[in-house]
Amino acid sequence: MSGILTLIPTPIDDINTLNPETKEIILNKVNNGCIILIEEERVGRRRWLNYGLPRDCIEEFVLFNEHTQGELSPLMIKELKAGKDIILMSDCGLPAFCDPGQLLVDLCHKNKVKVTATAFSNSIALAVALSGFPHARFIFEGFIPIKKPERSSALKRILKQPEMSILMDTPYRLVRVLEELELLGAKRQIFVGLDLNKVDEQLYRGAISAIKEKLSNSKREFILIIGPK
Repeated sequence: MSGILTLIPTPIDDINTLNPETKEIILNKVNNGCIILIEEERVGRRRWLNYGLPRDCIEEFVLFNEHTQGELSPLMIKELKAGKDIILMSDCGLPAFCDPGQLLVDLCHKNKVKVTATAFSNSIALAVALSGFPHARFIFEGFIPIKKPERSSALKRILKQPEMSILMDTPYRLVRVLEELELLGAKRQIFVGLDLNKVDEQLYRGAISAIKEKLSNSKREFILIIGPK
């Protein structure tokens, strides 16, 4: 059984700390011998200790940043596929969202390795990070129109955009929007994040037809991302 990659969002300041649930998840992972990826040694160690996490772990940190992620990402996939859990913490903020980690998350999806994240308050940024898609530029479309003519026009326009696009809709229209994209002949990969940060969170990335088949009866809170061309 493969391990799990867990993104650990951290406060962007030096004053606030991790919430108790996130800290508990980290401690459980550490106690089970996970690999700990941090962005920079000095900042990572200081923040780790400020959060009250075990001091003896800092000697085991693996530096994972813009200089090392290209070489390390395939190696981390091997560890994950061998059953090793990995946690990824940036210096601050959300890993894999305009921070190191996008390549690793992308490889996780391609290798059918589970990715998740501890609590984060912005579902849009979280979905982008969990998608693994390149996102140097993306467009947030928000809730698409309900009425058919405007809705169809909006989806056609979105599919012409080369950038990654983020859509939202009500839970009972999840299958409908997938069917509409399929009818429009969309060939791009998509990502669907269901109930992010909840116990029953599920992530899907791949072809529209395959995901539609898996979600044929789903009515759940979702964010849909159309990958870049």
